[in-house]
Amino acid sequence: MPAPFTLRHAKRFSVPRPLWPLFSIGVLALSPLSVALAEANRIENSTLTLGAVSIQGSASGPLSTSSVLSSVDILGADILEKMPVNYSWELFRRAPGVMLTEFNQGTTSGKISFRGFNGEGEVNAVKLLIDGIPSNSNDGNMPYMDMIFPMELDSIEVVRGTSDARYGLNNIAGNVNMLTRTGGDYDKARLRYGSFNTREAQLAKGIESSNWTQNYFFAYQKADGYRDHSEADRFSMSGKWFYTPDDDSYRIGLIARHYEAEAQEPGYLTEDDARHHPEMTNSHNATDKGTRRMNQVSLHFDTDLAETLAWSAKTYVNTFDDRRWTQYWSTSSQQERDNYETQYGALTSLTWRPEVSWLHDFALEGGADMQQQQNKSERYRTRDRTRLATTRDQQFDFDTYGAYIQAEIKPFESLKIIPAYRVDKIQGDFTNEMTGMDYDINDYGLIKQPKISVVYSPWDVASFYANWGRTFQVGTGAAAYKIPPRDTDLAPSINEGWETGIKFTPADWVDGRVAYWQQEASGEVSRRLNDPSGESDNIGETRRWGYDLQMNLYPNERTNIWMAYSWQYSKILEPSATLPNSKGQEIDHIPHHLYNAGISYEATDALQLTAWMNGQTNYYLERENTKGTYGGYVLMNLGATYQVTQSVSVDLQLKNLANRHYEYAWYDPDGAKASLHSPGDGRALYTGVTVDF
Repeated sequence: MPAPFTLRHAKRFSVPRPLWPLFSIGVLALSPLSVALAEANRIENSTLTLGAVSIQGSASGPLSTSSVLSSVDILGADILEKMPVNYSWELFRRAPGVMLTEFNQGTTSGKISFRGFNGEGEVNAVKLLIDGIPSNSNDGNMPYMDMIFPMELDSIEVVRGTSDARYGLNNIAGNVNMLTRTGGDYDKARLRYGSFNTREAQLAKGIESSNWTQNYFFAYQKADGYRDHSEADRFSMSGKWFYTPDDDSYRIGLIARHYEAEAQEPGYLTEDDARHHPEMTNSHNATDKGTRRMNQVSLHFDTDLAETLAWSAKTYVNTFDDRRWTQYWSTSSQQERDNYETQYGALTSLTWRPEVSWLHDFALEGGADMQQQQNKSERYRTRDRTRLATTRDQQFDFDTYGAYIQAEIKPFESLKIIPAYRVDKIQGDFTNEMTGMDYDINDYGLIKQPKISVVYSPWDVASFYANWGRTFQVGTGAAAYKIPPRDTDLAPSINEGWETGIKFTPADWVDGRVAYWQQEASGEVSRRLNDPSGESDNIGETRRWGYDLQMNLYPNERTNIWMAYSWQYSKILEPSATLPNSKGQEIDHIPHHLYNAGISYEATDALQLTAWMNGQTNYYLERENTKGTYGGYVLMNLGATYQVTQSVSVDLQLKNLANRHYEYAWYDPDGAKASLHSPGDGRALYTGVTVDF
């Protein structure tokens, strides 16, 4: 395998996308990028890269993320490593078009979403991968993201849209792959201290010889939190071992991770208390807390079977042990929510790159994957974490099997076409341990997902791209099974989407992308988050659409400016019978506007100054749009990093410079019968020391 290498300040490009079955090329596209993928020409893909990215692998290996001709963004390690975050989902503040939902409730701290889907947990539309390993929990949430700390990361890949055939389950609006360091000789340590008595240590070590690479990582974090009763204690550790023989004929590796967390929950406040006493907690939340333990072990194998044929395979085990005690309101009961999950899975792909005389380039890839889940979900009514009654005791298997085929066709140098087809199958069974009754899973049949993408690059300075594809959603938990009164099979909700855009680099000092996208679901299913049975509601037919604008500017060698803006809209076209007044209304918790911008300036060879902002507009709290709008904010941040010596740097990070009030809000129809609020952190200052030794 070739040695890793790094690209900086290279250029990127954008790809055409289809309008319905026909392709249209008619929208601008600007997007931030500072580095291009090593293996692809800047005009051959729609990927935009921020920061420095190390690329490893064989040129004959599987088709890379850059071949997904959609809105793809890659964040490099150099912009992630020193971001002032407590959880890794906060790193996505730098990712264009990504919305953060900040619960700030202990181990349920927050999550990401995009393309007009919210982060409530009702519809979890983003597939999470860690080093290529599927890492969603059964309900589609992303708790495994907490295992990763910034200094362990090499890059983050964000794929938005419906054209990626590599993944099925949870890949409704796109996917995120968090890639950690592989290889290299390094010893790194980072210590951080700051507001709310935040203490953090990260240690990373890399060892590389002619045949072996070893990577080790350890992180510990403890913080009192901005609000009362919000202490958190977390640690994570991992090891990666990869072997490549002298002839580079294959690579085999093992990755193991372990994570533990214990955190108090400050609960939700009334609107008035959140505005005037944001640091408080309620007396009824005094015993709310959560504990979480996760493990992930994976085996990786890559080989070139022939000069034009490459095989890649991964197999893995994920375990999830989560216990949470929460009370939403004084008139509600405290609940204990326990979830235990074990996932066994495997992914494989075969990539063929023959020489075709009448084509400029050609590749054909076929792949398959499977995941078997063993899940247990328990809920209890409690008082001060003492069990009073059992409200849920469910055990269920949920198995997915998928396969895809895709081709990368270049009839001539400036045109690339990627047709693809994916099929998924769902199986499983369900037992209600409280009654002893067993139920079959819905027979969703073969879930067929055609896709096609095109990029046309008539000039060196611009590329047009378009894509069209289908993804799917099925029920999670009890909603995936035929439990009375439901006795007939449900069809999957098919999410059909398309995108068109332009990516361009008119000069060395600017690059960007503008895109228009749309996604429509045939019968969207929404989880009932507080329902003891674990059932779901049918939202009905929905449509989401919007524009993305991204731009990077490099006025000189010392200055980097980035800007990103997303306009998104949603509508319920045909509501379910249970909520007829939602027809024509917006889906809850989806702000119309998301934006971020920033500037990084190297004042001297040793001193780097950074300023950045994030913001969003208000959203509705429920699907009838009658309970008001909340959640808008604009946050300003400052940072400075000083390179004391070649191996030691110190940094200061000031978050929420103006001490603006911002919050997450939701409507509680059962207890408070009003909006409930979770304030975000006030002004906070952090200092860190990073040592390479």
